[in-house]
Amino acid sequence: MVKAGSVAVVAAGLVLVLGGCGGGGGTDEDADASGKGAAKATATPPPSEELVAWVGGMCEATTAIDSLRTDSAADLKEIRNSGEADLTAQAKAAGYLAGTPQAVENVESDLEDLDPSGVPAADRLRDAWLKKVRGVVTGLEGVTPGDAFKDTEGSTADVDRLVQSLTPPEPDLPALTKKDARLAAAYKSAEQCAPGWQPGEETESPSPDPTGPLPKAADGKNTDACSDGACEVLVTSTADITANGVNVHVSVGKDYVTFQTAGTLMQLGGAGGEAGFGDDLKATVVAHNKDGAVLKFTTP
Repeated sequence: MVKAGSVAVVAAGLVLVLGGCGGGGGTDEDADASGKGAAKATATPPPSEELVAWVGGMCEATTAIDSLRTDSAADLKEIRNSGEADLTAQAKAAGYLAGTPQAVENVESDLEDLDPSGVPAADRLRDAWLKKVRGVVTGLEGVTPGDAFKDTEGSTADVDRLVQSLTPPEPDLPALTKKDARLAAAYKSAEQCAPGWQPGEETESPSPDPTGPLPKAADGKNTDACSDGACEVLVTSTADITANGVNVHVSVGKDYVTFQTAGTLMQLGGAGGEAGFGDDLKATVVAHNKDGAVLKFTTP
């Protein structure tokens, strides 16, 4: 049997214990010293190198898409301003139709190279981008430079319409960083995500100074020297050249040298570019500036 006095002692002890747990008796310093203070928020750990690389790759791909859309709109405007039947417009359109599908395929490849990031929302964004880009790649199947001669305006406008459909899925990467601290930290660390970042130029052998004099062409302006398929001539504006049985109309502009035959049109910029005409002839741009171009014709 428990005596009454014992009960009183137990009750008193209970009151003392409860009093010690109350908010009025202790200080913050006491709580900290005892290790019983409120837990502080933990800092976000630094992002992994893999996640930074993934986010950087995504930023690089979206930058390429932005540039592709901007350049496509500018090219279409230039083609329209030149006129439907203008040779320069047709040459520009042919170059546009030749290069745009490859540029879109390059973006597709870059997105495919991105392994899962480990962040589900980010991976869904990558998949949404890839679906859009693949749709444009499919839409561009069958596009050829020759379409520029059949319908300069229509063919380029159709391609540009597809390119302009490459708008960012929602939520895009910047929006996702506001919801995920890991993505935010990786976005801040990835150099490709910095404002104004552009991919670096590949290091190549320098081209001849476009402001300097052109080198001397072995055959001067004598295009008749090309009849056997081997010559080096200077073209300052336009020329009709027959080389190894191939009739080539050459037009030298400020930025491009255009080669046109009955069935093909090729446009080269700078020096070192090559234009092939089947198994019969090859043309190389030796040098090109505002004064003209030195061209070398050879047989393969």
